[in-house]
Amino acid sequence: MNDIRQLAVLGAGTMGRGIAQTAAAAGIDVTLHDLSPDLLHTALDAICATLDEAVDRRKFSPVFRDVILDRIHPVADFAAAVAAVDLAIESVPEFLPLKLEIFRRLDAAAPPAAILATNTSALPVAEIAAVTSRPDRVLGLHFFNPVPLMPLLEVVRTEATAHQTIDTAVSLAYRLAKQPIVVRDSPGFATSRLGLAIGLEAMRMLEQGVAAAEDIDRAMTLGYRHPLGPLRLTDLVGLDVRLAVAEHLYQTLGTDTFRPPEILRRLVAAGMLGKKAGEGFYRWEEE
Repeated sequence: MNDIRQLAVLGAGTMGRGIAQTAAAAGIDVTLHDLSPDLLHTALDAICATLDEAVDRRKFSPVFRDVILDRIHPVADFAAAVAAVDLAIESVPEFLPLKLEIFRRLDAAAPPAAILATNTSALPVAEIAAVTSRPDRVLGLHFFNPVPLMPLLEVVRTEATAHQTIDTAVSLAYRLAKQPIVVRDSPGFATSRLGLAIGLEAMRMLEQGVAAAEDIDRAMTLGYRHPLGPLRLTDLVGLDVRLAVAEHLYQTLGTDTFRPPEILRRLVAAGMLGKKAGEGFYRWEEE
C-alpha cells in the first residue's frame, strides 16, 4: 500500500486536530475521533478558526477552506472511525498503558492491511507494536506543533517494521509537505532526545539564576538561530508533556542529562503547564 486515501486520527487535542487539518489539506479524507464529544466540537472550532485566519491572511481561498473542512469527519464511535482506513494515527497523551489499550482496539477494529501509527514523542514504538497482530505495519509518526506549519516528520521504525510500511510513511510525509527523517526506535528517538537535553539545561540555568527566561531563550534564537527558545518552546509543548518525557528518558537512559529539574516539577505540580494553562515559564494571557 502506497496511497493513503482514508486516514483516522485518534485524539482531538492540539496535535490530533493539527494532523487532521494537515491531512485534509493534502486531499485525504479524515475521521477524527475522541472519547469526549466536547473535545471533538472544540477541535473542529479550533480548526475553523485556524483556517479562517489563513483566509484572512490570504494564504488560501475561502473555497479551499471549505474543502478542507468537508474532508474532516468527527466520529464518536471508535470502531466506526477506523473501519475503512488505510492509516490510523494515535495522538493521545504520553501514557503508555493508554496507548497500548488503544492499539489493542485498533488492531481488532481496523482493516488487516491498515498501517497503525503512534504520534508519541518518546515512548517505545516496539512495545506498542507488540500488542498487535501486525507489528510489520506499526511505526511512529512524530509530528511537531503546530502541525500545519512545522516541516519535520520523524518516522520511527522498529526492528519489525516492514520496508513497505516505511516507504508508505515517507511518501505520505512528502504528500503532507513534510520533510521526513527515518530513525530507529530508541529512547527519545532523535528529536526529543536532542531538544529535551537543551530544554532541561535551560531550566537548570533559570533555576540557578544564570539569566532570565527571556535572555536564555534569546541566546538560542539569536546565537544559534533556533526559531523558538527552549523555555518558550516548553510552554508551547506543555510542561506536563516535557516532564513525562524527561522522566521516561531518565529511567531508560539512566543519565543525569534527563533528570527532571525541580523547577519543572514545581511548575507542573502548581498547574502551570504552559500556554494551555495561561502560564508556565511565561505569562501567556499578557501576550
